[in-house]
Amino acid sequence: MPRPVVSTGSTAWKGDLLSGSGTTTLETSQLGTFDVSWKARSEEAAQGTTSPEELLGAAHATCYSMQFSNMLAENGTPPTSVDTSAAVTFNIAEGGITGIALTVTAKIDGIEDADFQRVAEEAKSSCPVSKALAGVDITLTAALA
Repeated sequence: MPRPVVSTGSTAWKGDLLSGSGTTTLETSQLGTFDVSWKARSEEAAQGTTSPEELLGAAHATCYSMQFSNMLAENGTPPTSVDTSAAVTFNIAEGGITGIALTVTAKIDGIEDADFQRVAEEAKSSCPVSKALAGVDITLTAALA
């Protein structure tokens, strides 16, 4: 039986919300430390500064791509490539994260569009990150390359 895997990230914050800033670190992979700020979250992010929503978008796009590629292989139509983006909308006036728009383009030989769309939707609902974010409206636009 597979054992649970725990991945860790951390953030060090200095100052108050509006004028403070911090760094967030990908601890498990040790791939990097990134600057974070309220301005990057509530306004347009400056180059070099990230937000929880951007990190969440990257996580969701990765999880969806993995889930979709596995389900396509199980369908007998393994993909050549799967490219996914996740646009996470943050609106403080509406309580925070209000939606995620997944967009996927995949190159797959021998699949009909209807079957492609069915598997794409099933991957959206079964992706572990989608499940964790079930309280947020998640949309999907899927296209064959």
